[in-house]
Amino acid sequence: MKAIVVTDQAAGTAGMTLTERPEPPAAINDVIVQVHASGFVPTEMEWPSTWTDRAGRDKTPSIPGHELAGVVTALGYGTTGLSVGQRVFGLADWHRDGTLAEYVAIEARNLAPLPGDVDFTVGASLPISGLTAWQGLFQHGRLQAGQTVLAHGAAGAVGTMVTQLAREAGAYVIGTGRAADREKALDFGAHEFVDLENDALKDVGGVDLVFDVIGGDVQKRSAALIKAGGTLVSIVGPVEARPTDGLAVDFVVEADRAELGEIVQRVRDGRLRTNIGDVASLDDAIGALNPTTRRNGKTVIRVCP
Repeated sequence: MKAIVVTDQAAGTAGMTLTERPEPPAAINDVIVQVHASGFVPTEMEWPSTWTDRAGRDKTPSIPGHELAGVVTALGYGTTGLSVGQRVFGLADWHRDGTLAEYVAIEARNLAPLPGDVDFTVGASLPISGLTAWQGLFQHGRLQAGQTVLAHGAAGAVGTMVTQLAREAGAYVIGTGRAADREKALDFGAHEFVDLENDALKDVGGVDLVFDVIGGDVQKRSAALIKAGGTLVSIVGPVEARPTDGLAVDFVVEADRAELGEIVQRVRDGRLRTNIGDVASLDDAIGALNPTTRRNGKTVIRVCP
């Protein structure tokens, strides 16, 4: 099968090559999925799991990519809940070979059915962005209607999901980003927008939940805005700045079939829009994954034409 592989951590995405790899076998509780589309997160090249297995051993050449939409072609021993020929989408295990390939072996529990009226490209754009937003807001942030959310990076792949889900849940959403992001953030449902380069973040006032995708100085300034009992949720590693009288949580997104179902249903009925930027074929993937300009949404690779 054709696959994108990486072998050199220092080279990052620039070290990607398109090559032939053996098709993966289906282990117990696995399925094999013919990948129709794969999402990609640029920071994957910085994750230890891209380069080593769970025991810390070198696993290169590695196939990156962890979001997929496709069709089940085989079931491993003991696999239940899915069937051959079924359309699925989901999130591949961090430590196993990923989804920038024609086929992937993945635990069945990491997948959810993809309805026939949802395009594979859309399906592949949802798992990381959608689940990150869902789990950060509702599981870790315990968001309630009437609360105020400060959503950093509100025009990005995760930020647009955070904005839409928070607003649907009855929250008041303040989006942040660069000046050029203002219209997009507002279009995706932010009630107001803060330009982090030119506006004073402290003028936002007190908020109940900060969803941080930036870290550093922005995180430190944001922690001071959290009301008593509020929460700072971070997806950029251990929290450096903690609210005076609230919680600080950093988390890594996990696959969850029920939550994927909630997310895709919202896409089907128009409550949730996905934020797709560049779409390219597997043959053209390396160029798309090494953009010369700033990314504008989620990059999706169409693997199976």
